[in-house]
Amino acid sequence: MFRIAHLTDPHVGPLPRPRLKQLLSKRLTGWYNWHRNRHDLHDMEILADLVADIHAQKPDHIACTGDTCNIGLPDEWKTSRVFMEVLGDPARVTFVPGNHDAYVRGSLEGLLKELAPWTRGDNGTEAVFPYLRRYGNVAIVGLSSAIPTLPFVATGRVGSKQMKAVEQILGDLGRDPSCFRVVLIHHPPHVGGAESGRNLTDARRFEAMIGRVGAELVLHGHNHVGSLAHLDGPRGPVPVIGAPSASARGGTLTHKAGYHLFTIGQDETGFFLKAELRGLRPDGTVGGMGMLSLGRIRQPEEKS
Repeated sequence: MFRIAHLTDPHVGPLPRPRLKQLLSKRLTGWYNWHRNRHDLHDMEILADLVADIHAQKPDHIACTGDTCNIGLPDEWKTSRVFMEVLGDPARVTFVPGNHDAYVRGSLEGLLKELAPWTRGDNGTEAVFPYLRRYGNVAIVGLSSAIPTLPFVATGRVGSKQMKAVEQILGDLGRDPSCFRVVLIHHPPHVGGAESGRNLTDARRFEAMIGRVGAELVLHGHNHVGSLAHLDGPRGPVPVIGAPSASARGGTLTHKAGYHLFTIGQDETGFFLKAELRGLRPDGTVGGMGMLSLGRIRQPEEKS
């Protein structure tokens, strides 16, 4: 058994006080939106309770799929590092960035310098995407969909170079029938996964890539809601699962702060995957909120 806790979109606060010149960009609209409503939505006490609950479950691995920042300020890079240190040792915690981490040009590069250890691949490279980490029969592949965009736009893109590289990695791993491949990305990587202006612009290419080489599980964030979709893979449907924001205070059940705890197992018939939603309950405590129905994940076939 291997257990992965997946959280996303913590939007770590409070927002540092920016210098005037730092607001002469897209950051101005983000700063305004934070003070208008986002600071009420993202609660750091809830986030702390959620992280404590993750540690109490003792997962084998923790995956964070981006948006530790809000408007990409340099002081947020340091706060993000503190948050990742609280999550755990880079050997068992991974990170991929989101659109708020790449809010303006230079933001992503600054953040990744701070969070490099949490993006280290098995080949020793840091902050190079895609990266691969292997934990026994579980392989974690990290992608970056984070790009700077214009105001009021929150799109993402994998890009041709990264798409080609991840196809090679997943294809090579898929030849091993004992390997369970987990892909991490911030934006929903399927067509229709997010509305126009917030979507992954090369989602159709991502779908086609998965159709050729497959994966066993794709985890994402961005929408701040729990979600379940499937992509067609060469040996059956591939679950694509989004988690809520890890710090969201209110709204509907799917919008409240939460994370997913996955259990990956294997028997003579192949892999099976169980998922539990844990998060903010109506009484204000953090705990279990139900199971996701995922079914059996078929094992790659042996090649003769």
